[in-house]
Amino acid sequence: MPAILETHGLTAFYGDFQALFGIDVTVNRGEVIALIGSNGAGKSTFLKALAGLLRAPAQQIVYKGEPVGGMAAARIVGKGIALVPEGRRLFASLSVEENLMLGAYCSRPGRWSLDTVYALFPVLKERRHHPATALSGGQQQMVALGRALMSNPELLMCDELSLGLAPVIVREIYAALPSIVADGMSAIVVEQDVQLARRVSKRFYCFQEGRVSLSGASAEVSDEAITQAYFGAVS
Repeated sequence: MPAILETHGLTAFYGDFQALFGIDVTVNRGEVIALIGSNGAGKSTFLKALAGLLRAPAQQIVYKGEPVGGMAAARIVGKGIALVPEGRRLFASLSVEENLMLGAYCSRPGRWSLDTVYALFPVLKERRHHPATALSGGQQQMVALGRALMSNPELLMCDELSLGLAPVIVREIYAALPSIVADGMSAIVVEQDVQLARRVSKRFYCFQEGRVSLSGASAEVSDEAITQAYFGAVS
């Protein structure tokens, strides 16, 4: 399968602090990959760099054959990359439907609209006029995911969808993932639950101290190898 996204020696900084050291990742079209690793390993930083929220040299991020590193976040969304951020980041002063509509501002064509988001998450239609932050945590996560889908992305990036949610809600949200990517959308899923990440992805990358410590097919790499890559020191 051709790659939709590639990073080449990707680095990222917060001021003088270097958070990523030469990250090489490939996402193929129609593929779901997982990023695993402990807190502070660099997973969210990686997504922020892809989304244009952190500066990066242009050639270090290539999307559909085009260097996009350092491109403004609004342009990144317009090109078909959408981020569901950690912590949801909903607008408290806006209703559920207004938050969803913000995702459609770039007017990309595609199958995702209010109707298709509501079909995916019917509870959001029932509560579309409620303040978004008045919903339960799981329902807020559905709004954040729906908002990203409203931009009709070709690459969907999900940062810690399960964070702070009850297991039954996590299962409900992840149960929607196959139908979301059924039309060939690619996805990057950052997930603390390693076994869940492996179940929903084809391949994974394990981050450790801002570097890739292990990568492989999600169904084939041993638990022991992943444990070593997750906790072991990076040389």
